[in-house]
Amino acid sequence: MELVCPAGSLPALKAAVDAGADWVYLGLRDETNARNFAGLNFDAAALAAGLAYAHAKRRKVLLALNTYPQAGTWERWMRSVDLAATQGVDAIIVADLGLLDYAHRTHPGLELHLSVQGSATSHEAINFYQQKFGVRRAVLPRVLSLAQVEYAIRNTAVEIEVFGFGGLCVMVEGRCMLSAYACGDSPNTMGACSPARAVRWEETPAGLESRLNGVLIDRYAPGEHAAYPTLCKGRFEVEDETYYAIEEPASLNTMELLPEFVRMGVRAVKIEGRQRSPAYVSQVTKVWRRAIDAALAEGAQFAPRPDWMAELNRHSEGSQQTLGAFSRPWK
Repeated sequence: MELVCPAGSLPALKAAVDAGADWVYLGLRDETNARNFAGLNFDAAALAAGLAYAHAKRRKVLLALNTYPQAGTWERWMRSVDLAATQGVDAIIVADLGLLDYAHRTHPGLELHLSVQGSATSHEAINFYQQKFGVRRAVLPRVLSLAQVEYAIRNTAVEIEVFGFGGLCVMVEGRCMLSAYACGDSPNTMGACSPARAVRWEETPAGLESRLNGVLIDRYAPGEHAAYPTLCKGRFEVEDETYYAIEEPASLNTMELLPEFVRMGVRAVKIEGRQRSPAYVSQVTKVWRRAIDAALAEGAQFAPRPDWMAELNRHSEGSQQTLGAFSRPWK
């Protein structure tokens, strides 16, 4: 079982490699990737340097081309696939059917991974992508239970990758329209949920307010931790109560499930956070490297160490952790 870690910059890539990542995933500096924020991501020169660093240490690099090209921008995505093949990227993460077809036909030696943005939630969908485009690995959306993950693994030859730690999405990835509703631009095409241009902060007599394209997302009391505004994690008035009506700010942490992942045949565990700092990447990768190694060695006897959980809690959104959809005790 491999560890897949994020890199929003060359220093973050080096931090992930040095801390024990098997794969590092990254994006280019445009809307071809789903973390299209200013100051983030790689140009061709930084990509070449990152590949050289990772390959020298026998680690692999994934290029995320996980948004959906439109008729007027199609060539940009094609050029990005060509760049990945030319530079020697180990695999690309793709969601769009047309782009998968282009990559499969034009660069048959380039390994293809199905992005979580492809929204494949069943083995039938995963097998379709394998049969049509030769997809080798699929990243599952964060809405499936353990039983559903296991059922998919049993019924496909495609490698299955699951998210293990980081930001949690309440929707099936690739199908959410909340940010598009507020901002006008879909993250699926522009590469940014709650783009920075739409974010505003304002001190008011009622407290610090965060807005997304004018929409009030949250209001914070003095000393209260303020989170980046996204519609799914805002507080709303519902029947005279104000609370997190859609989703509470919390980070997914599946470390206690590692023995189950091993038993089921999960091929890789993915850490979310390309927008995070190199220090975050280094610290989280080190903890997960130790945990995965221990789980592989100890089997069913594995249990997360308290110091590991404490370290991850420091990096959790809202200082809260959850098993998300993996845990459904009522089913």
